[in-house]
Amino acid sequence: MKYVVVTGGVVSGLGKGVTASSIGVVLKACGLRVTSIKIDPYLNTDAGTMSPFEHGEVFVLDDGGEVDLDLGNYERFLDIKLTRDNNITTGKIYQYVINKERKGDYLGKTVQVVPHITDAIQEWIERVAMIPVDGKEGPADVCVIELGGTIGDIESMPFIEALGQFSYRVGPGNFCLVHVSLVPVLNTVGEQKTKPTQHSVRGLRALGLTPNILACRSAKPLEENVKEKLSQFCHVPVSNIITLHDVTNIWHIPLLLMEQRAHEPLIKVLKLKGFAKEPMLEEWMRRAEICDTLQDPVRIAMVGKYTGFADSYLSVLKALLHASVACQRKLVVDWVASPDLEKHTEVEAPEVHKKAWDLLKRVEGKILAAKYAREHKVPYLGICLGMQIAVIEIARSVLNLPDANSTEFNPDTTTPCVIFMPEGSKTHMGGTMRLGSRRTYFNVPNCKAAKLHGNASFVDERHRHRYEVNPEMVPEFEKAGLAFVGQDETGKRMEIIELADHPYFIGVQFHPEFKSRPGKTSALFLGLIAASCRQLDSLPRHTLHCDNLTSRSISNSGSGATKAYWHGNLKKHTKSLANGNFHSNGNGVHHSNGNGVHA
Repeated sequence: MKYVVVTGGVVSGLGKGVTASSIGVVLKACGLRVTSIKIDPYLNTDAGTMSPFEHGEVFVLDDGGEVDLDLGNYERFLDIKLTRDNNITTGKIYQYVINKERKGDYLGKTVQVVPHITDAIQEWIERVAMIPVDGKEGPADVCVIELGGTIGDIESMPFIEALGQFSYRVGPGNFCLVHVSLVPVLNTVGEQKTKPTQHSVRGLRALGLTPNILACRSAKPLEENVKEKLSQFCHVPVSNIITLHDVTNIWHIPLLLMEQRAHEPLIKVLKLKGFAKEPMLEEWMRRAEICDTLQDPVRIAMVGKYTGFADSYLSVLKALLHASVACQRKLVVDWVASPDLEKHTEVEAPEVHKKAWDLLKRVEGKILAAKYAREHKVPYLGICLGMQIAVIEIARSVLNLPDANSTEFNPDTTTPCVIFMPEGSKTHMGGTMRLGSRRTYFNVPNCKAAKLHGNASFVDERHRHRYEVNPEMVPEFEKAGLAFVGQDETGKRMEIIELADHPYFIGVQFHPEFKSRPGKTSALFLGLIAASCRQLDSLPRHTLHCDNLTSRSISNSGSGATKAYWHGNLKKHTKSLANGNFHSNGNGVHHSNGNGVHA
């Protein structure tokens, strides 16, 4: 097994996660099998209980692992399926060591950071690196490891020591260290400054690690004299210094590495010459170029609780981007904080309130967005809470049950149409939801959801929820015309809803955004856009390209609303989105300029 470790100094914008996943793409293009590990030096055992304001979205894996959002980037870029153990945290390591100590595994020894914690880290890496993640048998050829945080952070010290020991343990030819650092450009004179990288590398070397490759983040390509200066002071060959300069969209980063022949020092250090071939990234290049040349915009206003921190919405935004590129539309995102829509904001900040409502026009919040979409035949995709919202709205408006609600919002409601799951825990938060990949069976012939999945009999998707549709009320809903077209294996847990007399009204309890990939667009996101463009009936099975689509869509996924326009001027968010800086965790409602809803 070969190991590529990515560490970082102070960087801005494009950082270690994109670098690590792009290195994986290039190595995979060289014919090598690649896996990845993300190290997060915080004490939480996983990301499940962390606020999106703190750390971005919680990404859910097939095995139910709640992990750092960078693992989602690895899965999307490398088209792999990782496990919960591919995300190492300080909490996991300490918990592992303390459990061993309690069982007496250390035979009375004094348990210390060195060697017990550092040994546990190395053993964890070696064990997880052997787990196949690409659907093939046997271990991968290369494991790309990203160390989170910044070199010099006190919480990273045990991992730095462990990686130093690990490099000696696996020996030369099996360990390559890539250090990502910032080379700022002084606006006044346009000079690229090398001091931050020099200090960062000096600190890294002082801790026992020597970089083999420098990946320098800068606004523009490094000048040759700058590379020579870095080479002299950092003891890295000029050929091993790579520029990660600003690009038009995030898919250009692997191409940037390939153009600079970054695979050559990787292959040389890892002694893979003779095993690796010349990288081939034609399909990847075409996708990046298409993304750059799209002109007709689809405008999305992301309304939610966490709009102050875009990483909270990573996977939904990526899924929307995949679908929009597949449908030859340029995705543009506006951000609307859901509190700005509330009554108290109208009193305290009327201009902010008006601006927020101008973006949403007639959509009056999550439940009213579902009502508007249903009554006006506007395509609607409800994800997780978005599906529950749709059920509540139908209970109130169609079944005439004004007190209908979720017990999550009103524990004392007399009409609980969404309830807490029996197996859930109300005392412990971490890992107690219904998590991971679960099978949903299509039980209604010719339903839209099944057709979008190629008339499959079932679909496997990832879940993350504590509440579900009350099964006792299902017969009432079915009499009102709401079809529960997808259910779990017991037939008691409702997974997919549809309205038969509606162009596109679908709600799903799972999160299809977690399995969307560039070039492998989520069927339901693609269906939403196609329906918004009135092209759903002509969409071939498994088609990822829908030309000349025009119209709009609303989406509703839990904590806000989003409005999408197919026409209008592109705004400043376009570049940031293209560079991968805007993200979504599926907790917002998306509303387009009139013909669709995504929740």
